[in-house]
Amino acid sequence: MRIPLIVAAGALAIAGSAQAMHPSPLVDAEWLDGQLDSKNLVVLDVRSTIDDGGDRADFEAGRIPDSRYSNYAEDGWREERDGVAGLMPDVDDLAELIGGLGIGNDDTVIVVPAGTGPTDFASATRIYWTFKALGHDEVAILNGGFAGWEQQGFEVAEGPASDSEATDFSASLREELLATTEEVDASRQAGEQLVDARPVGFYRGEEQSPAARVPGTIPGAANLPHHDALVERDGAWYLEPERLTAAIDALELDREAPTVAFCNTGHWASSGWFQLSEVGGFANATMYDGSMAAWTRDDSRPVHLADRGVLTVGELLE
Repeated sequence: MRIPLIVAAGALAIAGSAQAMHPSPLVDAEWLDGQLDSKNLVVLDVRSTIDDGGDRADFEAGRIPDSRYSNYAEDGWREERDGVAGLMPDVDDLAELIGGLGIGNDDTVIVVPAGTGPTDFASATRIYWTFKALGHDEVAILNGGFAGWEQQGFEVAEGPASDSEATDFSASLREELLATTEEVDASRQAGEQLVDARPVGFYRGEEQSPAARVPGTIPGAANLPHHDALVERDGAWYLEPERLTAAIDALELDREAPTVAFCNTGHWASSGWFQLSEVGGFANATMYDGSMAAWTRDDSRPVHLADRGVLTVGELLE
């Protein structure tokens, strides 16, 4: 499993203490503004239509100076396979995508969401997780995203943005960050921690994603909604570590125990994983990218609904 993080959750809230080439997982606009001239620093804007975050036209209308753009929803950060949406693409394909953005292995990447909502924040966490899963540790997320940068009055660049020259990016998969369906089932049977990052309606089985064949959650899972630790301030959304710590403590989760985060399609799950692993200090957290979309493909898999208890997928489909 992963080596425990040595940075405490409280320290993450003070991003100014981080160094340019070794940033905390979550950095603030003031810190980033002071690092824009640093060598090998890449600011990667990943705005998309999620939470009305925008597209390339919005990026060219206003962006952090010298930032690069990749549309999270359209550029190949996730893919559908065998009817399951949101899966991690092939390592070589991701390496080509990242290298095509001019990002090399010596670069420190600051991922910038739109800052327009909690689901948009998960766009940044999914890309952050992808870099980590590919063996690239020099990555962080701008808390508040571009909306926070702009509303705090930092410099905004405008006009057409030229593409960066492609470079080589070497990747090696860290399998311990990516949970398979079989591994999740083994974790469930072993009584290990499973954390459902979806809103409570999905967790209780009162709502159902079109990506999943039936409603419900994996039996034994705790619910840590991905959006609860994010708050809106002056038109931008920020993750507040103190709120997260309180939620984790309320669930009495063990920060040293093996823990799997999941959702519907591995999007909100990445926010859950980021909150647990990178901010909450969980030593052995992994993410199930297939999530309920993959779990419910098998009629024999169990699911739990708050008002009906544990049933199999097949029983719910009858």
